[in-house]
Amino acid sequence: MFKKLLRCVRENKRDTILTPLFMVGEVGLECTLPMITGMLIDAIKAGTDMNLILRYGLMLVLMAMGSMSCGILSGWFAASAGAGFAKNLRHDLFAKVQSFSFSNIDKFSTSSLVTRLTTDVTNVQMAFMMIIRTAVRSPLMLVFAIIMSIRMGGSVALVFLVTVPILGFGLFYIAKKAMPMFKAVFKKYDRLNNSVQENVKGMRVVKSFVREDYEQKKFADASEDVRNDFTRVEKLLAINNPLMLLAMYICMILIPLLTARIIIRSGGTTMDVGALSTLITYSMQILMSLMMLSMIFVMITISGEAARRIVEVLDTEPTLRNPAEPVTEVADGSVDFENVSFKYNPDAAACALADVNLHIPSGATVGILGGTGSAKTTLIQLISRLYDVTTGSVKVGGVDVRDYDMEVLRNKVAVVLQKNVLFSGTVAENLRWGDPNATDEELVHACRLAQAHDFIVAHPDGYDRFIEQGGANVSGGQKQRLCIARALLKKPKILILDDSTSAVDTQTDARIRRAFREELPNITKLIIAQRVASVQDADIILVMDNGRVVAQGTHEELLATNAIYREVYTSQTKGGEDNG
Repeated sequence: MFKKLLRCVRENKRDTILTPLFMVGEVGLECTLPMITGMLIDAIKAGTDMNLILRYGLMLVLMAMGSMSCGILSGWFAASAGAGFAKNLRHDLFAKVQSFSFSNIDKFSTSSLVTRLTTDVTNVQMAFMMIIRTAVRSPLMLVFAIIMSIRMGGSVALVFLVTVPILGFGLFYIAKKAMPMFKAVFKKYDRLNNSVQENVKGMRVVKSFVREDYEQKKFADASEDVRNDFTRVEKLLAINNPLMLLAMYICMILIPLLTARIIIRSGGTTMDVGALSTLITYSMQILMSLMMLSMIFVMITISGEAARRIVEVLDTEPTLRNPAEPVTEVADGSVDFENVSFKYNPDAAACALADVNLHIPSGATVGILGGTGSAKTTLIQLISRLYDVTTGSVKVGGVDVRDYDMEVLRNKVAVVLQKNVLFSGTVAENLRWGDPNATDEELVHACRLAQAHDFIVAHPDGYDRFIEQGGANVSGGQKQRLCIARALLKKPKILILDDSTSAVDTQTDARIRRAFREELPNITKLIIAQRVASVQDADIILVMDNGRVVAQGTHEELLATNAIYREVYTSQTKGGEDNG
């Protein structure tokens, strides 16, 4: 795990190395200061002249300034290294998520991925900065101060042999108990973020059903759950502070007591006042180092689980990969399903799709009808290889989709979903997701085919109109038409409309279909719809039920041979007559 995270240092290696180097300089000078001070005290007691005092004083000032300079530079480089490390870590995490297949995304919830990219990365960043700075300073100062204490105080330094084991045992106990608690806390953080995400995303629904109080209570319960767990962890970690104070007070009592006893017994020959002052200073440095180590320990305990969660994402391999020698050209828009069965989960008892055999010629218009849960969307997701088939094969242009370069394949298979997504930016910027190099004329042509041009130019800003995040300032039907135009700009060989005209009136829907038929004769068009009117003029109509294609044919053929299709058509036609 540590090696995996260290790869994110990259261009920040220099700052990462310079941080502990300057910290070594700061500690070395800081630990030498008490010794020089003790020597000055002994010299003053012995009756030295002013020149020696000035020399000692100048030496102390220069060393203090040097220590301060090293500390400032160390902090400067640590901040730079930490920020750069966090940036690279977020970049690698986001890039990894972008490479995930749908089945990988299904493993992690959206809220969990957001928490890992934000809170977890921040915790690991803080731990990284502590490791390269404070975690270098504290052990160095601890070792240096103990060595100097033994050199100047002899047997008095044995006090530390009593306090350090007590502290070490206490810290080990805290770590053993705290780690499982933090693991549970982070999972509850995911649930808390999920509550926020759902509420914000569904705000219109919440308000329309007047469920604000319910949502507030749900969030409050999740927040209280996190608070209770954090309280338990913090109570455990709170033992750390009194443990440190116990060690500190033991040293503060025993060191002056033992040192004073030695001075009195030896008459100042074995140890003098300067040595006592130096020992007290070193004892404080040792205890402060232990205190800092305990803080590092707490931070690393917290960030340890965060680091594990980050590495879990980085270690997850995409379930879909390009072949060794991928096909980079899609010959045409023909689609073949050969004995295809598919499960979302390998352990699932039943298949989402079962025994599908289809041949769709290039340029054909195919309508797909079926009830909710009949696996219509699952069927079309296999064409652009968003999932891999469990058995059988799906071919596009006569080539198994698993043999294509995935970017090439998906650029030639454009999918427009029912729940379309627009991004914050102008209309033109959203359309150019389909083709970043599209000319203004190409934008207008695509929008005319999608019946979007008229409502775009009706706005004062036209194609420069700003679209709010998620397309909040356009209607559902307008959003669908913009997304259809965006898909057309990809110049695909296969165009899939997954119930993407559901928010469009029947007249506009008919104009879109007529434009496709006249202007896009060579593009294979697959249209999932709930309205028979949207697909009745298709070359082939598929009727799906319970993950199977139960019938296929033209409108007239299905009316004559398929009860499901006939029932849907009759109910919609009668409904239209009743409404008339």
